[in-house]
Amino acid sequence: MSSNASVLFDAPGPKARLRNNLYSAIVVVAVLAAGYLLFRAFDDKGQFEAEKWQPFLEADVWSTYLWPGLKGTVVAALISIVFAMAIGMIFGILRLSEHRSVRLIAGAIVEFARAIPVLILMIFLFALFSEYNLFKSDDLALAAVVTALTIYNGSVIAEIVRAGIRSLPKGQTEAAVALGLRKNQLMRLILLPQAITAMLPALISQMVVALKDTALGYQITYIEIVRSGQQLGAAEQNTIPALIVVAIIMIALNSTLTMVATKLERRLRARKRGKGGTVLPADSIITDAAPGVDVVKKS
Repeated sequence: MSSNASVLFDAPGPKARLRNNLYSAIVVVAVLAAGYLLFRAFDDKGQFEAEKWQPFLEADVWSTYLWPGLKGTVVAALISIVFAMAIGMIFGILRLSEHRSVRLIAGAIVEFARAIPVLILMIFLFALFSEYNLFKSDDLALAAVVTALTIYNGSVIAEIVRAGIRSLPKGQTEAAVALGLRKNQLMRLILLPQAITAMLPALISQMVVALKDTALGYQITYIEIVRSGQQLGAAEQNTIPALIVVAIIMIALNSTLTMVATKLERRLRARKRGKGGTVLPADSIITDAAPGVDVVKKS
């Protein structure tokens, strides 16, 4: 067996490679044909005429429809991501608790939150907040969107945190305990910093999911970019161009978020490599050692 052969499947031979290339070519041709037919259908309806795209060159259209929708999307996404990260970290750590009752309660909450569809949760929370007047009328939709996204994405992030911490070598935990670190010090100084770096790709994906799910808020009258695009299309009779512009904006937002998070991940990994993976001196991290452990501070 060659050294570069895959361990998951046998390397394809000449006939298999030819067949795979043929299938790929067929799929590409089919996609291009479908795209052409779709373009012709829209073109026959006049959706690509210059007058349909003219409104996007007007400042009033952007200030009335697109900018408020873009602001609503970004605000809801940022708030929900921040709260979801905090809740996810807390419940992810609670699911690793040594106390069985804590693990069971945290696990039940996380599994229940993950099982509820986000749209249903938004509608329920919107009705609940309206019934009991928990927020101002202007903030009801935003509160429902943020709360629903926080609950769902927080539960998913909790599982990411739990998996990230469990993926770390057990020897680090044993070494930290041998040095006399308490549980909170072990989690805060040893496990979480390494786990966060390992979890970043999954966390980035979940942030993008939260950003895209803000579009579900249009069902409860929340002003976000998709709802604004629909309103613009209805007002200017250019629904397809409006939705195309909205799609481009959403792709740009998701790409920007992914790019920023990826750069952050690279910086964290580079910093970790720059430190050479060395362990911090004991006297710099043991600030509250276990009974019987002598800690000598350097002058």
